[in-house]
Amino acid sequence: MMVFDFSFYLFLGTVITGLIWALDVWFLEPRRNKVHHAKIVHDKAEIHEGVDIKRGGKEPVIVEYSKSFFPVLLIVFLLRGFIVEPFRIPSGSMLPSLYIGDFILVNKFAYGIRLPVWNKTIIDTGSPERGDVVVFRYPRDPSLDYIKRIIGLPGDHIAYYNKVLYVNGKPVKRDFTGQYVGPGQSHANEYNEHLTNDAHAILLQPGRPSSLEGEYIVPEGTYFVMGDNRDNSNDSRVWGPVPERNLVGEAFMIWMHWSDGIKWGRIGRMIDE
Repeated sequence: MMVFDFSFYLFLGTVITGLIWALDVWFLEPRRNKVHHAKIVHDKAEIHEGVDIKRGGKEPVIVEYSKSFFPVLLIVFLLRGFIVEPFRIPSGSMLPSLYIGDFILVNKFAYGIRLPVWNKTIIDTGSPERGDVVVFRYPRDPSLDYIKRIIGLPGDHIAYYNKVLYVNGKPVKRDFTGQYVGPGQSHANEYNEHLTNDAHAILLQPGRPSSLEGEYIVPEGTYFVMGDNRDNSNDSRVWGPVPERNLVGEAFMIWMHWSDGIKWGRIGRMIDE
């Protein structure tokens, strides 16, 4: 599945600048040097000591720019494609875990080393687990990146009724911790939800009826995801599970926050720490 997003254009830029550089090294530069040397010999020009007649003829501007940009583009492409990729949180669907304006880092090899652009797994390094916060390509429009929490694994039975989450027939335990006082949401209660051995925080709005109720069997090769801000999240309850091939990676750290200024206390925070 090829997606024409930033990764595609980064790949395209890397290939084009690399080809221009290679074309110049293999064909154009020897031709320029040959012409320049012949001109020197023909004109019987005086060659001063220290002048290298093997290098002559000015490089075209496009070659100069390609030689400058190719190493940078290649490094960024490899880092972003195989190791770690930055994303910005644009909405409050993952409150209170992630704020609008958080800049996060995503581990690109957590669920397998994939070919950038084609997103094809070439080396299996692990599988998603319940509770992981993942970035994925939105199933209805793969050019968009979404971030949610994995609730259900392939084969799981997921139910959501009266704002209570059930996994394989058992209600997921949650503990009330108080009224949420952070940014981006008002009149919400905060809970610690024990989806796994490590609890994570969620938000529920008291008095607001739950319209996203139902039961779901997670098909093989897919994952059921939900936002931590349960009453304000467009997730698998609406558009279904996420195919494994759409996964981008696991979000693991906030490296910057910018929203009406820098919030220094969020920088370097590990997600779900």
